[in-house]
Amino acid sequence: MKRTAVMLAVSLAVGIALATIGSRSLNAQQEPLKRTMLLRTDLKGLDGKEGVVLLVELAPNAAAGNHYHPGNEVLYVLEGSGVLEIEGKPPITLQVGTTSYIPAGEAHNVRSTSASGPLKLLVFWVAEKGQPLAVPVK
Repeated sequence: MKRTAVMLAVSLAVGIALATIGSRSLNAQQEPLKRTMLLRTDLKGLDGKEGVVLLVELAPNAAAGNHYHPGNEVLYVLEGSGVLEIEGKPPITLQVGTTSYIPAGEAHNVRSTSASGPLKLLVFWVAEKGQPLAVPVK
């Protein structure tokens, strides 16, 4: 009886440990695109407009997909490398310290060219309140 209880306790402990390890490895798989809202606020003197600051992370070799923003976008590259493709314009190489401006409504795509780590962008938008921040383009 005592031996059975010990075996059950050990089996339970091993099961919990394996579940924890499995859960961590599943969570460790990076999403292709991750947006973290850092600030969203009304802008004084600009009725109907809001300021938005985001941290955007693209996994190695991932792309955001062709889209546009109803508001103006300014981006700054914090980490990694990539390419910004704005419809009708030559591609822009993104490296740490690069800044770029994308006017409202211009379709574009951002691709990570980093093989080992994510492309991290600090993104600033001035947008109409109540509008979606990004609209996919087919």
